[in-house]
Amino acid sequence: MRTALTDLVGVRHPLVQTGMGWVAGPRLVSAAAEAGALGVLGSATMTPGQLRAAVREVKSRTDRPFGVNLRADAGDAAERAAIIVAEGVRVASFALAPSRELIARLKDAGVVVVPSVGARRHAEKVAAWGADAVLVQGGEGGGHTGQVATSVLLPQVVDAVGIPVVAAGGFHDGRGLVAALAYGAAGVAMGTRFLLTSDSTVPAAVKAAYLAASVRDITVTDRVDGLPHRMLRTPFVTGLERAGRAGALVRALRHAASFRKLSGMGWPRLLRDGLAMRQGGEMTWAQVLMAANTPMLLKAAMVDGRTDLGVMAAGQVAGVIEDLPSCAELVARIMAEADDVLRDLGRRTA
Repeated sequence: MRTALTDLVGVRHPLVQTGMGWVAGPRLVSAAAEAGALGVLGSATMTPGQLRAAVREVKSRTDRPFGVNLRADAGDAAERAAIIVAEGVRVASFALAPSRELIARLKDAGVVVVPSVGARRHAEKVAAWGADAVLVQGGEGGGHTGQVATSVLLPQVVDAVGIPVVAAGGFHDGRGLVAALAYGAAGVAMGTRFLLTSDSTVPAAVKAAYLAASVRDITVTDRVDGLPHRMLRTPFVTGLERAGRAGALVRALRHAASFRKLSGMGWPRLLRDGLAMRQGGEMTWAQVLMAANTPMLLKAAMVDGRTDLGVMAAGQVAGVIEDLPSCAELVARIMAEADDVLRDLGRRTA
C-alpha cells in the first residue's frame, strides 16, 4: 500500500511503531522494520552513548529504514540529533515540538523530521517551521494525552496542514488503518499494539496484565507527573491518586535522584531540562518535579516487571487486544484486513 508516508520514509506499509521509553529498543524496532513498518527507537530513557549503541544494534539487525524518538526539550537534544545524523538514521520523531533551528539542522542532513502533536495549532506551527510530516495523537492514545478524540482531531489537522499526517490513538487493526486513510491520513502509528507482540521485551507478567484489561480498566490520571496520563488502572495507581500532594512531591524527588543516577545526568542538567519543560509547557514547579516520576515508574513495570510498583501506559485499545503475535504476523494481518475492508467497500459502492 503506497501512501505519502511510505514514499517519504521508504517503508513498505503505512504503519509506525511508536518510540516508547523502556519498550522500543533494538529488538522491537528491528522486528517492526523487517516487517515493513517504520520502527522507532525510544531514546528518552537512554544516555547518548546508549542511543548510539542502540542505533548500531538496529542497523546490525536490519537494513530497513527506522527512526529515533527524541525529547525536544532535553538539554542534550542537539547532541542526540548529531548522533542521528552521524549514524545515518532515516527519521527523527519528537515527543514535543522541536525548534525551527533543530528541524532545519536535521533536514539539511537528510533526516526526515516528524514531530508528534496533540492539537491543531501545534501541527500548524511545526508545519510552518519545516517539519516533513506530523504525527497527531487523539485522546485514546496511551501515555501523555489530550481530551480530543482522534476522530475529531485527525480531520482538523489534515485540513490545516499540507504535509503528510500520521494518525495515532485508538489504532490496532486494518479497519482502523482504512478509517484513518479515509480521514486523509497517510498512515497510522501504534504503541500499545506493538508493545503487545512477541518481539517486545516487556516482561510476561506485564503483558498478561494488559491482555487481562477491559476498556474500563484504562484510565487517565494526573497523579503520576501532574499531567494527564493514560494507563492501566491498578491498585498502585489508585494508591497514587489517594496519596497527599506532599507525599507525591517527596516520592518525585526520590525518583529524580534515581533517574539522575541511571541516566548519568548531573543535577545541573536535570535542572536545565526542568526549566525547559516549565517554559515550553507552562508547567508549575510542582509538575516539573513530579515529572521525575514518569521514567522510573514506567521502568518498574516495563523493565523490572513490577506491576505492583510501576505504571503501565496504555491506549484504550489495550482493552480489545487479545494476543501476542510477532511484528511480522501483526503487520501482515493488518495489511490483509485493510485489503479486505477496501475490497468490501468497493463491492458495496459498485
